[in-house]
Amino acid sequence: MTAMAPSRDEPDLSFLLDHTGHVLRTRMAAALAEIGLTPRMHCVLVHALEEERTQIQLAEIGDMDKTTMVVTIDALEQAGLAERRPSSTDRRARIVAVTEQGAQVAKRSQEIVDGVHRAVVESLPKEEAEVLVRALSRLVAGHLATPAEAPQVVRRARQRV
Repeated sequence: MTAMAPSRDEPDLSFLLDHTGHVLRTRMAAALAEIGLTPRMHCVLVHALEEERTQIQLAEIGDMDKTTMVVTIDALEQAGLAERRPSSTDRRARIVAVTEQGAQVAKRSQEIVDGVHRAVVESLPKEEAEVLVRALSRLVAGHLATPAEAPQVVRRARQRV
């Protein structure tokens, strides 16, 4: 005998947000790959340019664990886009400094990211796009600002390599 699935009275927000987030991430990764970057590399470059930041600070901003951060910075160093340097304010800390070439690549990668975002927003009627961005911004700043404590760690969706 086949069990009957429970009926739904509410839209499946988990699916809608997960699916759109996943597709957006894949489009971002494909677009950045054209200039030899990953989304993580882009994130590190852009945020390291804003102000002097340590690897730990950049890892927190990009929601990366230590191992992923080290691999990302290693790739940026190998490409000549960034380098590890001692902090000017704390000699025990190491910061990620963006090279001149890295700053140029970051400018181009930001243009690419903005283009991907613009394409998504422009796929909707203007009024709907404005409402979507305003509603998501409100959720991120309010009701969904902080993850809940859960008995098991909830992992973010992984991207295929």
